[in-house]
Amino acid sequence: MCRVETTVFITHASTRPGLDGWVRRVVERLSLWCVRALVCVFVLTSLAAPALAREPEIQFVSLQRNTDALTLTVRLGSVATSAVEDALLKGVPMYFVWQADLYRDRWYWTDKRVSSVVRTFRLAYQPLTRRWRLSQAHDGVTGAGAAALQYALHQNFESLDEVLAVVGRVSNWAIADATRLDDGVQQRVEWRFSLDLSLLPRPFQIGMATQSDWNIEVDGRINVPDHATVDPPPAIAVEVKPGEPAR
Repeated sequence: MCRVETTVFITHASTRPGLDGWVRRVVERLSLWCVRALVCVFVLTSLAAPALAREPEIQFVSLQRNTDALTLTVRLGSVATSAVEDALLKGVPMYFVWQADLYRDRWYWTDKRVSSVVRTFRLAYQPLTRRWRLSQAHDGVTGAGAAALQYALHQNFESLDEVLAVVGRVSNWAIADATRLDDGVQQRVEWRFSLDLSLLPRPFQIGMATQSDWNIEVDGRINVPDHATVDPPPAIAVEVKPGEPAR
């Protein structure tokens, strides 16, 4: 009689049918959810993170204190990018803002802002005349919309380089009256120049904060002189007759 060898396979049956498949599906869904969440976080972070600001070159800065007022003079290099120039040529006005704040140091609390002045330039291209029109709003207007700005000065220019040179500088800008300055007290001026995107039409504001070509900003600070500079007295003209010795 032939001997027959038999191999027996034993499979452990789960007492909870379908449990392994359910766990696997849950794990797969959680993994998919985590991947989607990470992608959303990455996209939102990329959109929310502002791009590095394009800083115009600071060519000259001066702060003068005299018996009448505290005046600031700043001259910048190129203040516009190719993207800004293209938008200007298409008829979109641009708004450039200068701001200067005077602070007084306080050891017991945060520094006190003594005064603040703002100067806004509206630059627009006129296709019919092919000229550039620069309008300057009143000093002291801050946080106002484009329609609320009240312009005190209008100028026309033949070239873009010429008008941008005017936009990128302030000369003897009175930022505080002399009566608001104290001798022997440490004070400083913080100034800032920027392209104000909030004044542009709504369609142009979408996504601009993350583009370096539109994020134009430069600032600085300078200490206020301890004492006012006294102007020399004017020369007195004395008429001297021929043959008479000068006095």
